Amino acid sequence: MKKILITGGSQGIGSSLVKKLSGENRTVYFTYNKHKEHALWLAKETGSIAVKCNLLVPEDISNLSKVCGNIDILINNAGVSEIKLFTDITDDDWDKVLNVNLKGAFLVTREFIPGMISKKWGRIVNISSMWGIVGASCEVQYSASKAGLIGMTKALAKEVGPSNITVNCIAPGLIDTSMNANVESKCIEEMIVNTPMQRIGTCDDIANAVEFLISEKSHFITGIVLPVDGGLSMQ
Repeated sequence: MKKILITGGSQGIGSSLVKKLSGENRTVYFTYNKHKEHALWLAKETGSIAVKCNLLVPEDISNLSKVCGNIDILINNAGVSEIKLFTDITDDDWDKVLNVNLKGAFLVTREFIPGMISKKWGRIVNISSMWGIVGASCEVQYSASKAGLIGMTKALAKEVGPSNITVNCIAPGLIDTSMNANVESKCIEEMIVNTPMQRIGTCDDIANAVEFLISEKSHFITGIVLPVDGGLSMQ
């Protein structure tokens, strides 16, 4: 029985991950912060376990560890975005995005990786973004945080590989989630035109890629950044 922890599991990509990975001799825990009603519904529907957790609060991380115990698979999915001109980004704007997207992943990973090392087995998948690879205008702090997550993935993969732990990264492109609801329709249309697959991505596209990276089929794959963007980042 594998134990999986998904951060930011109540909405969007996280919700699809919970649905996709629940069952099949797996116990799935997922964190939520604000969307309690949907989180509890999702837990009931999938048989997973919802845990309220602010990833930046030490007491919440400690409680999360007590609830989950040692885990086998960690998926760092929690994230926020913000669209602003670079000159309009405040110190608080910068800290909020970098803290949630990068520091939160660091804190959760640091909490749970000792258990993986002691068992000599583990799988970590970080959800970055294609913008962490190519950068996005008016999303400098978001792009920086996701690029940082890519660097963390590669460095950690080298460090814990001898303990039979793989660390990989998914870089989604434009995905149909509430995070992109405030993107202008003409921008979305332009991105679709520039996407070789000629469509917007779905949360299931990401969940399918994650399922592969935590499976035994990928046991010799580590330190990679896998774009799941329909080819958009090639442009």
